[in-house]
Amino acid sequence: MRTIRLGTSNLEVPVVAVGCMRIKSLDKPGAERFVQTSLEIGATFFDHADIYGGGTCEEIFADAIHMTPAVREKVVLQSKCGIRKGMYDFSKQHILASVDGSLRRLRTEYLDILLLHRPDALVEPQEVAEAFHQLQRAGKVRHFGVSNHNPMQIQLLQKAVEQPLVANQLQMSITNATMISSGVNVNMENEGAVNRDGSILDFCRLHDITIQPWSPFQHGFFKGTFLGNEKFPELNRCIDTIAAKYGVSNTTIAIAWLLRHPAKLQPVIGTMNQQRLRDCVKAAEVHLTHEEWYEIYRAAGNTLP
Repeated sequence: MRTIRLGTSNLEVPVVAVGCMRIKSLDKPGAERFVQTSLEIGATFFDHADIYGGGTCEEIFADAIHMTPAVREKVVLQSKCGIRKGMYDFSKQHILASVDGSLRRLRTEYLDILLLHRPDALVEPQEVAEAFHQLQRAGKVRHFGVSNHNPMQIQLLQKAVEQPLVANQLQMSITNATMISSGVNVNMENEGAVNRDGSILDFCRLHDITIQPWSPFQHGFFKGTFLGNEKFPELNRCIDTIAAKYGVSNTTIAIAWLLRHPAKLQPVIGTMNQQRLRDCVKAAEVHLTHEEWYEIYRAAGNTLP
């Protein structure tokens, strides 16, 4: 699969990441088949979090991939921490304990990347810096990043943290593209001009932080996929027409639309369906034209001033 460099790190990673939040829905043979398919098609970047399945998703993954030192060197493992029941927690104690738990469940000595999952209103950047320093010095985490953070929150952390923050995982899809629409509708008095994230897309591009879009098929906040959805007839007609032109599925075109953006996005795919995963990976081979990208953008209801 085509690769990109993750942020300012030395990591060359697949342009499509495999999200493991739903791996708990598979039985043991199904999980083994899914992971094996991922490896066969070059989808070797696996995204986890300590809260997925209460930690069981990391255990199921380690079992499914038959984790050994030899297997470990073939994959890139990313996990996230910071979400607790009824609260967020970026304390040094919680970060260190969370990483130790993930390492134990994943049966590995290190994470390639650790992300802070959602902004903690009570964050003490110096505590985060101490935790990151200790984890890196111990060889437990090699690279660090964030998830669902805006530019000022990143800058606040980066002021104390010595390691570069290489990734920011954010919700983004064709129908959840406010990061893009606010930049298109600059200085306009319409809905698309509302800047909800502090220009995070441009900020990450300026600072070489890789954006990892999550829920790339969802509309709203987990309201369901827009593909084949009767609420989006024009969008689906447009996607289906372009998919037919390239001889691929509508799934492929939805991911190709994200990959076409010059920010060098790395979508996190949450499907546990092997064929859909194959279709997502195939998007790395499709390069939409300028006209096709905007045609899809407008068909989703996004306006141009």
